[in-house]
Amino acid sequence: MAEMIKLNYKGKEYEYPKGTPYAKVAEDFQKDYEYPIVLAVMNGKLRELFHVAENDGVIDFEDLTGHSGHKAYKRSACLILIKSLYDVIGRESVEKIKVEFSIGPAYYCSYKGKTPLTEELVEKVKARMRQIIDANTPIEKTSMSLEKVREIFRENGMHDKEKLFKYRRSGKVNMYSLEGFMDYFYGYMMPNCGYVKYFDLFLYDGGMMLQLPERKAPKEVPPFTDSPNLYKTMREAADWGTMMGIDTVGALNDAISNGEMNEVILVQEALIESRIAKIAEDIVSRGNVRFVMIAGPSSSGKTTFSHRLSIELRAHGMKPHPIEIDNYFKNREDTPKDENGNYDFECLGAIDVEGFNRDMNALLAGETVELPRFNFKIGQREYKGDYMTLGASDVLVCEGIHGLNDELSHTLPKESKYKIYISALTTLNVDEHNRVPTTDGRLMRRMVRDFYTRGSSISKTLGMWSSVRRGEEKFIFPFQESADAMFNSAHIYEIAALKPFVEPLLFGVTEDDPGYQEAKRLLKFLQYFLAIDTARIPQNSIIREFIGGSIFK
Repeated sequence: MAEMIKLNYKGKEYEYPKGTPYAKVAEDFQKDYEYPIVLAVMNGKLRELFHVAENDGVIDFEDLTGHSGHKAYKRSACLILIKSLYDVIGRESVEKIKVEFSIGPAYYCSYKGKTPLTEELVEKVKARMRQIIDANTPIEKTSMSLEKVREIFRENGMHDKEKLFKYRRSGKVNMYSLEGFMDYFYGYMMPNCGYVKYFDLFLYDGGMMLQLPERKAPKEVPPFTDSPNLYKTMREAADWGTMMGIDTVGALNDAISNGEMNEVILVQEALIESRIAKIAEDIVSRGNVRFVMIAGPSSSGKTTFSHRLSIELRAHGMKPHPIEIDNYFKNREDTPKDENGNYDFECLGAIDVEGFNRDMNALLAGETVELPRFNFKIGQREYKGDYMTLGASDVLVCEGIHGLNDELSHTLPKESKYKIYISALTTLNVDEHNRVPTTDGRLMRRMVRDFYTRGSSISKTLGMWSSVRRGEEKFIFPFQESADAMFNSAHIYEIAALKPFVEPLLFGVTEDDPGYQEAKRLLKFLQYFLAIDTARIPQNSIIREFIGGSIFK
């Protein structure tokens, strides 16, 4: 008779034969979930469904709407795409297929090979993907030696992966296979391809766009919303990384170990400086800009960018003055509340829009205005003699979450405004098939800054991140394409710079903390990176806003 184990689900115990796959256990509780279960949570730790239950414990599940479940869906879709492309044109015809960056819920995938990429070919790849999915083709997981894995990558021309694992310290690597095709993916995967029912694939700018569901609606593929400015910005950053020879983590580690980082840092900072200078030149050339409106998601480096832009504007004969839109927050008792009864500081209604417009128009008319300062401790606006009068060459640099939303500045003349969207748009890949989400870089920036400069625990930062992200998706991202300029504040070396600061903090997150799984994921991610000496980073660098040592206050 098979040995039995006890699994506690929602306070009730259930018996199963030892070695039962989690997929089988999940079938018994699928009725409790609206969407397919894709991961098990055993004693607080995530487990893929093809693993088996070996011991007594508390079990729970994550479906397609879960953070990790949604990521597993997207990784599995990428594996199916790569395998299908190889099947359609032959592995020998593919020089490289690279999953590069996201445009909304879509991944842009570049391609190099002997066979030209056409709409007809992409349709064949899409049909092959659908065939694999409809067959519920298993995705198998195998633990292999590091030496064997590097040999497989070398034989298959996956040189980015081979380079990545040159710096791997563990002797074993988990590989995933699909109908004999083996690849490495950073993170959890689906047990079979049948879970990946919803996708679209189409030709886009010489590559392919893999359109996938959003986490909030995992059973539908949203229409593709083209974002040409965002795509151009991401494309330029990716091309620059390729030109520098640092487009993957393995290549970055090579540069670090070869003693090349001093030059890399200086070249990166020169590129940043030239981009800011071009924006300043564009503002000056328009001749009638009085308001520079800056907005971007959390930890984009808005403060340092504003300072550096102001310096460039001064160099062109203008006199910039910073305006923090947050100083126009409504008094606490007048702040709107969300559906849970909590103050909603993210919405436009939390800002005294009419007061902001009244003051800005008065300044535009040459009047002297006393500007407010918001006291966050008591939740009140205060007036302490901060008077301002605009001169002929003066320009106001306004920074805040709603800066790009014309409803904020609805009475100001359109020609007087210059809108800038700033974000840390990471284009560095782990390897050719594993991208670095831009949100990971921003999250680590924020964790370091909040802990070292604001006294906020890493647990608090992790706990509020999902709320911050919801605010960005609602109030910032919809307006990014309306900007006159888009500025990418990501640095190719920044995760290597953040590692010595953020890694010890992540180790301090305990297993009973709600953010433990996310901390564990980030710790695993940081293992791929060598750290760099941050003393080499200039004091005016945007990175200094997060690790300290900035010349800007």
